[in-house]
Amino acid sequence: MFIFNKVLKDDALLQGLQAGTTQRRLYENKLYEKYHYLVREACYKHKISQDDAESAYSDAILTVIEHVISRRFEGRSELKTYLTQIFTNKCVDSIRKNTTNKAEVHTNSIGLEDALAWLPDETQSAVRKLIVESEIETLQQRLRALGDKCREMILAWGEGYTDEEIAQTMGYNSAAVAKTSRLRCLEKLKEKYKSSIGG
Repeated sequence: MFIFNKVLKDDALLQGLQAGTTQRRLYENKLYEKYHYLVREACYKHKISQDDAESAYSDAILTVIEHVISRRFEGRSELKTYLTQIFTNKCVDSIRKNTTNKAEVHTNSIGLEDALAWLPDETQSAVRKLIVESEIETLQQRLRALGDKCREMILAWGEGYTDEEIAQTMGYNSAAVAKTSRLRCLEKLKEKYKSSIGG
């Protein structure tokens, strides 16, 4: 069947993505695989980690699929050019986010370890135990606030399930889609922590 040819033309990909649900999944995976080499290029070009590049790529693929299905992509440029532009923007967003997070970490002048060092040993142990209990309770509260799907996904990932296993159990199209959803859930969880610190 022509679908499994190594090089799929833009037209065939676009028609496949706009087709029915069962066929669309096959073409979503083909699109993902066809330009996956961009991840390696992004790591080198933007000096970002493999995880950040994979996340940005998955996000970009989901955006392109959404644009193709909704006919927002009009074919004025090649599909690769369109995807590359969106992917580059996602990489830049990732760099900005990481830079902001690092800056926030450096604003704390005195660390917890420095503060605990002033306490006697037995008091340090008791304080550490309270901190751990408090952090677990806080985490459970934040996870509940995310909703069932995100909570279930993060807990499964925390227990060591792979994105492939999560995709199969939770009904996602592919491991890539599950990973993107998981990363978004983790991002929401970070935001919950940030908003509680800020206010």
